[in-house]
Amino acid sequence: MGTFIVGVDGSQTAFKAASRAAQLAARTGDTLVVVSAHSKDNTEVVNIGTDTWVLDDADLAGDLARRVADRLVEKEPELKVETAAMFGKPVDALIKAAKEHDADVIFVGNVGTHGLGRVLGSVATGVVHNAPCDVYVVRTSGN
Repeated sequence: MGTFIVGVDGSQTAFKAASRAAQLAARTGDTLVVVSAHSKDNTEVVNIGTDTWVLDDADLAGDLARRVADRLVEKEPELKVETAAMFGKPVDALIKAAKEHDADVIFVGNVGTHGLGRVLGSVATGVVHNAPCDVYVVRTSGN
């Protein structure tokens, strides 16, 4: 079986793309890797009253990917899913994840960009031009 990659950032557009990827992966038996990018490698310690919280960008990105993966499994119980937090800009993170997982397909959403010069959003365009595998553009906006 193969591997599908999808990036999430907390937006509805990304969740729609992830949902479509989950539907297809559940039907085909492929594994879906839900990727969340973090562009900073910060760790911050926050004191709130007597509690100390450690906020780490990689951990936060990983938590987001896991929350989305859990929602996808609720919708698609047959889904085989993994999560990854990748350092870098979204395009770079998706390309890196695809290479590391020897992915067959990267799923991206089209976004509400308009005009003759912008058919796809910047992430989708960047992935399409640099992907080491096929790219599936999910219709996430528009009529």
